[in-house]
Amino acid sequence: MFSVIAMMACMATMPGHRQLVPPPFPREFRGVWVATVDNIDWPSKRTLTTDQQKTELTHIMDVAAGMNLNAVILQVRPSADALYASKLEPWSEYLTGKQGRAPDPYYDPLSFAVQEAHRRGLELHCWFNPYRAYHPSQKGPNAPGHISRVHPNLVRHYGKYLWMDPGEPEVRRRSIQVITDVVRRYDIDGVHIDDYFYPYPEGGQDFPDETSWGRYVASGGNLSKSDWRRKNVDDFVHELYDSIKSTKKWVKFGISPFGIYRPGMPSGIKAGIDQYSQLYADARKWLQEGWCDYFSPQLYWPVSQTAQSFPALLKWWSAQNSKGRNLWPGLYTSRTFEGKNAWAPSEIEDQIRLTRELTSAPGSVHFSMKAFLLNAGGITTQLRSGLYSQPALIPASPWLDDVPPSAPVLGAPALQAGSEIFTWSSTGDEPAAWWAVWRSYGGAWSYDVLPGQTHRFDAPEAVGAAALDGVAVAAVDRCGNMSKLAIWQKQP
Repeated sequence: MFSVIAMMACMATMPGHRQLVPPPFPREFRGVWVATVDNIDWPSKRTLTTDQQKTELTHIMDVAAGMNLNAVILQVRPSADALYASKLEPWSEYLTGKQGRAPDPYYDPLSFAVQEAHRRGLELHCWFNPYRAYHPSQKGPNAPGHISRVHPNLVRHYGKYLWMDPGEPEVRRRSIQVITDVVRRYDIDGVHIDDYFYPYPEGGQDFPDETSWGRYVASGGNLSKSDWRRKNVDDFVHELYDSIKSTKKWVKFGISPFGIYRPGMPSGIKAGIDQYSQLYADARKWLQEGWCDYFSPQLYWPVSQTAQSFPALLKWWSAQNSKGRNLWPGLYTSRTFEGKNAWAPSEIEDQIRLTRELTSAPGSVHFSMKAFLLNAGGITTQLRSGLYSQPALIPASPWLDDVPPSAPVLGAPALQAGSEIFTWSSTGDEPAAWWAVWRSYGGAWSYDVLPGQTHRFDAPEAVGAAALDGVAVAAVDRCGNMSKLAIWQKQP
């Protein structure tokens, strides 16, 4: 079941005439990751022109909005580089083919992405990797302004990667500075980090942090090395959350850790990696401490797989959520196009149904956009005609703000070419991020979500044999709070 909120009408009716009461508006987070590393989702090539990049990104937004998603999570910092205008880090090779080279003709991809997302009523979240400094898919060298060139003392070689050492306080400060710089300068809706903290083990090698560890020991530190590493990541997550909130409180912070906290938790769950002891990520602690606004453990296994049971893991993470943060698991939607081992779209549909059954404020994040661009196995079509056939508002984050905006004032409709034209005006000081709109035809209600800059919509006088008999509009703020309703009802 979708989560719902209570609603109140704010328009009187004729004596003896029954007031139409719209049903609760559906609430569900429907996010998708747009990966830029190795050009997984966007841009499709490192050689695209500015116009081609814009065309691709516009198409991504059109597909997302067209299938009633409501959030795009765009990777903007794959490896201490930037897919936006930054004075702190160089332009990404994945954007222009050479790290440090700006787009030509120049544009700011993140400003463009925010604009195009908001025009369609989509949230735009920025996805950062806090520690990776080089990915092996990169073809050229790091630019002179890259951290590996400017501060090589903070970077470690590990396997095929370069990694900023989480044990260096300057690494933590730098990543937080990079992220809060984006929060401050762009009108984004969220910040997102994934499952890369200390690196996944390669070849049985230990992470080469002898320098930072030795400094800690010499300073009198008495934690074990494993506990010290976990504390380094804990400190980063906590300080990042506080920095985001002190910059713009309404910007949501999301984390998508590896989907299994530890093997055997819950009983029967097995995994090839122990994120607590190998990635030094105490993800349960971050959720229980409330150091995030939404939590998206990557539950990348089928429902029927007992060793990594999707429903068992979702229930377990839900039980750890003592602060009541939004729990929106990551789904491996790209498995719908992986050859002979591909999943049928019904697997993803079953997982979405479970999130609706097992969480109080449902939602999920799909990896990745390519599955929807390809319509792999028909997944885009099936979701659009089925589970995502109606728009949904993102569940609220009441710990950030629980004060609803003022209700709009809905004017009398004007008839034009067989449609009723409705307009409304805002009231109060807080602007609407979205407008929730209901339409009733013969008592059958449908929903729509319109961007905050919109102040009108058209409603046909009739749909089939049913005449338009009611309309409602409510303002929704950036934390998901909804105003009272403005209602128009056709009088007898």
